[in-house]
Amino acid sequence: MHPDIGFLEDEFDRAITARDENPNNIIELSQTAEGRQQERERRFRGLLDALPAALYTTDADGRITYFNEAAAEIWGQRPQLGSSEWCGSWKLYLPDGTPLAHAECPMAVALKENRAIRGIEAIAERPDGTRVPIIPYPTPLHDHAGRLIGAVNMLVDISDRKRAEAEHSMLVREVHHRVRNTLAIAQAIVGSTAKTSETIEGFKDALIGRISALARTHLLMSDATRTSVSFEVMLRNELDPFDDSNDERVRMNGPPVEIATRQAVPLGMALHELTTNAAKYGALATLGGRVDVNWRIVTEAAGRKLEFDWVETGGPLVTAPSRKGFGTQLLEAVLPRQINAETEVDFRPEGLQVHVSLVLPDLEPHKVEPHKN
Repeated sequence: MHPDIGFLEDEFDRAITARDENPNNIIELSQTAEGRQQERERRFRGLLDALPAALYTTDADGRITYFNEAAAEIWGQRPQLGSSEWCGSWKLYLPDGTPLAHAECPMAVALKENRAIRGIEAIAERPDGTRVPIIPYPTPLHDHAGRLIGAVNMLVDISDRKRAEAEHSMLVREVHHRVRNTLAIAQAIVGSTAKTSETIEGFKDALIGRISALARTHLLMSDATRTSVSFEVMLRNELDPFDDSNDERVRMNGPPVEIATRQAVPLGMALHELTTNAAKYGALATLGGRVDVNWRIVTEAAGRKLEFDWVETGGPLVTAPSRKGFGTQLLEAVLPRQINAETEVDFRPEGLQVHVSLVLPDLEPHKVEPHKN
């Protein structure tokens, strides 16, 4: 029983008792009680409308009788009261993308089976095609006799949680990928150092220096306090561990240039992938192989550009891969999308060649930090 129903019955009992003294009292009390009830309902609806939680109600047949603004925002539309059934969403889907009929949605199940539904996720699609992942909480409502009279449902938008889960999953995959690459590079460094060292002491010193250079690469990419980094430092942190004392395995040539930190992370990842590929399959995987990196600054009407060429020679015979790996996707898709770079990847038999061109944003002079050699 609704609490206000009991209030009305008490009011009418008192009215009947006082009827003989003043027959008009029952009319006045009835009007007063009805006014109070309407005011309470008005305030209650106002409270529901103001709540940030999406709420709506249906009758026992599933017809929507009320919804607040938060529900309309999730649905992207305003369903017709008294005729729209079960849910106000344009379309519904299961978490795996399978279409979900409105007559089989959690609210419909709650009414048909007369039980609260918990622990189910769904996806609501708006008329404009955007989708909102939700958790519904449909709960049947009963009258004082226990008869089913409808249901109330709260829809919780879990978009932020889903984005966080996706970002976490991507981060875990990237960490695993970087760990595998780091181990591969470390193995290549050990092998290369062992082949070129004449003494145990020389091997130890060279190996420590190269592993330290590898660690500096990761430190450079994780430093969030810098506003720019030196392109040459980025290259050296990746390639110095593979160079020899005669500078015959790695050659670099270009003017000083600073890369904005927002560009440095994806560009650094690309250099890391190029180095890893060279160490595992390319010029740095064998003695006599060499990597040449030449860069220049091109000034145009639209601004300055950094152009650089990565050229491998002296390594194993190169053939184009049957599928695009992470490194190729990074060069051909991620760099153009994230930093508007133009890239060309050429799997020449004599060695991989890569050309990259990207616009250099203007950096405030006082924010540019000098690189350390």
